[in-house]
Amino acid sequence: MSFRIRKAAVLGSGVMGSGIAAHLANVGIPTLLLDIVPKELTAREKAKGLTLEDREVRNRNTEEALKRLLKQKPAPLASKKNLNLITAGNLEDDLDQLKDVDWVIEVVVENLEVKQKVFEQIDHCRKKGSIISSNTSGISVEAMSEGRSDDFQKHFLGTHFFNPPRYLKLLEVIPTQKTAPEVLEFMKRFGEDVLGKGVVVAKDTPNFIANRIGTYGLLIAVREMLKGGYSIGEVDSITGTLIGRPKSATFRTLDVVGLDTFIHVANNVYELVDGEEKEVFEVPGFMNKMREKGWLGSKSGQGFYVKKGKEILQLNPETFEYEPRKKFKTPGLELAKQEKGTKRKMKALMYSEDPAGKLLWNITAPVLAISAELLGEIADDIVAIDQAMKWGFGWELGPFETWDAIGLENSVAKMEQEGIKVPGWVKDMLDGGHTSFYKEVDGIEYYFSNGEYKEIPKNPKVIDLKLLKKQGKVLKKNSGASVIDVGDEVLLLEFHSKSNAIGFDIIQMLNYAIEETERNYKGLIIGNQGKNFCVGANIAMILMAAQDDDIFEVDMVVRQFQQAMMKIKYSEKPVVTAPFGMTLGGGSEVCLPSAHIQASMETYMGLVETGVGLIPGGGGNKELYIKTLKSMDNNVEFDLQQVANKVFETIAMAKVSTSAEEAVENNFLNQADGISVNGDHLIYDAKQAVLSLHEQGYKPPVREKIPVTGETGYAALLLGAEAMKLSGYISEHDMKIAKKLAYVIAGGKVPYGTMVDEQYLLDLEKEAFLSLVAEPKSQQRMQHMLVKGKPLRN
Repeated sequence: MSFRIRKAAVLGSGVMGSGIAAHLANVGIPTLLLDIVPKELTAREKAKGLTLEDREVRNRNTEEALKRLLKQKPAPLASKKNLNLITAGNLEDDLDQLKDVDWVIEVVVENLEVKQKVFEQIDHCRKKGSIISSNTSGISVEAMSEGRSDDFQKHFLGTHFFNPPRYLKLLEVIPTQKTAPEVLEFMKRFGEDVLGKGVVVAKDTPNFIANRIGTYGLLIAVREMLKGGYSIGEVDSITGTLIGRPKSATFRTLDVVGLDTFIHVANNVYELVDGEEKEVFEVPGFMNKMREKGWLGSKSGQGFYVKKGKEILQLNPETFEYEPRKKFKTPGLELAKQEKGTKRKMKALMYSEDPAGKLLWNITAPVLAISAELLGEIADDIVAIDQAMKWGFGWELGPFETWDAIGLENSVAKMEQEGIKVPGWVKDMLDGGHTSFYKEVDGIEYYFSNGEYKEIPKNPKVIDLKLLKKQGKVLKKNSGASVIDVGDEVLLLEFHSKSNAIGFDIIQMLNYAIEETERNYKGLIIGNQGKNFCVGANIAMILMAAQDDDIFEVDMVVRQFQQAMMKIKYSEKPVVTAPFGMTLGGGSEVCLPSAHIQASMETYMGLVETGVGLIPGGGGNKELYIKTLKSMDNNVEFDLQQVANKVFETIAMAKVSTSAEEAVENNFLNQADGISVNGDHLIYDAKQAVLSLHEQGYKPPVREKIPVTGETGYAALLLGAEAMKLSGYISEHDMKIAKKLAYVIAGGKVPYGTMVDEQYLLDLEKEAFLSLVAEPKSQQRMQHMLVKGKPLRN
């Protein structure tokens, strides 16, 4: 039986329910959002003369949830327009609409009895064959479906999203004994391909995988802190980015999650497990006292930390006073920080006799042991456990990958010496001569399972550039970029300079990649799998040349960059760019001239050069202007000045899209460009775009002249900037930048409507860029950005 999800319903409009509805809307699924009918009128409703029977009152909970979606940060909606796909209703008047729905997701209060009643109602009005799931974070999925019809039970399972649903990658899918295998298989693939999630199949056990291990790890950290008399800040200073965990580390994470939520999750496991694990899940007294005081974290304004003025203070759990934050400063810690990569840092610190190292070992070892102990109970294989922790809690390395990183043999010996119980299967594995949980042979990754190594199953849409490089697919590389053969006669140019900033090395490889593609391949992808696609040009290189008054070198850099961008645009073979994350300045300039942009849904595009006292220099002004012109409906007369105004405002204000959908609204992308919801599928989708363009007989664009607004347009653009300067919104130097930008976008001193060629606009852009680079105030802005990582207003 084949499934299709054309329409969904979410029952429960709290933070999680409305967030799931927003994510469904983000991927284009019309969604019905239902909640309970209020029992009392608000003062505002009374004043309006409404009664409990009025639809406005009966839908109050869901209507208010929809309004909150527009205000929440980070934004649950990829575009505010997506709100139109969500319909508000209530659980009394609108249940019959479930007959038109393909997937119903329950997100009501975490109470088994309440959930069972809701499912009884759903069973009566759903259509046969529709999928039903619960977003529970800990209640037995099996127990929820008891007493329901056979068709309901066959199509029922747990789908545990992590908050916020748009941004957190993990989706735990929990089948019951009666869930049909084809329903589970469909939801796994649908979760990955349509919802863009990392899907892990979990077993129906307390808190499933990620929350079970994550909560255990957090409580172990709290226990060790109390036992060793460490401070909250000291624990956070070694449990964050140093070991490949989020910057929020342990206690800042608890503040973000909310102490009430965390205690609920911990108590849920405490009630259902036995032995040593039960002891760990007993919440320490000081945390219960914090909850009683309402010190719940970010949502209540204070928790383990509180902000007083500009200073962040930490809680002393003994005195309940807030004090200055402490961090570990030890020789072992400083040495570990100098190591390259998370694995080496962790290994160096954990085996040192350093106080920070001892604490890190005491926090980590029990988590590794419990992860191995729970294998088989919470998940079928180690891969599921590692992926759940990486995707749900933002760990760079899952527990078993961590164990491999610190050395399995040494760590097991140390654990046994200290009386930490190591599961028998791990010792048997070592006895059998297997000294790591994972291994790689000829670029293929394997994991250990039941006495043997098995290949890690992968979605065919996942292309791993690291593995391709290990398989010898690199044609050429230098310090800034590599050219990789990704199969099917398609090449890929990967940036790997610091922050993927564009310098001579990347320009050199770009030229080579296009020439090689034109000779021997069907097309080229420009993409990578770093933290961000590209944060712009190499400012440090430009600043050094400018400070040395070497304007000739800056001129050469700009000219070469512009020429490379024109090569992308007019390549005989299609060039497809695959941006994701930060795609700023030069990163956007690389994308704009390409034949097709295949952007990840989480792409933050913007020409942000004004923030460092410059304007785009690689053709970005011209390309955004052309893309905006082409977005205008050919059948409708439009005002050229409006196009110039929009482009000027986007660049002058350094506007950055908060999603790929918003990048469409800002004209960085057009309707023909593609958006990949799953970032892991981005390179695959870009490759399909290359092959599709090739099949269609791709021809490069014809060189055309461009209409500009000229002198009258320049004057109009300056009017707006002058008004901002008079109101104190922009500085004298901002005004100088605005003038240069306006001159470039207007096309210089020519009459309105003059047709100019691209090289003319590029020359204007280069002149403006070079004159701004020489300005001391622009150099100060560049310096400030390099040192402080944020713009300077001068």
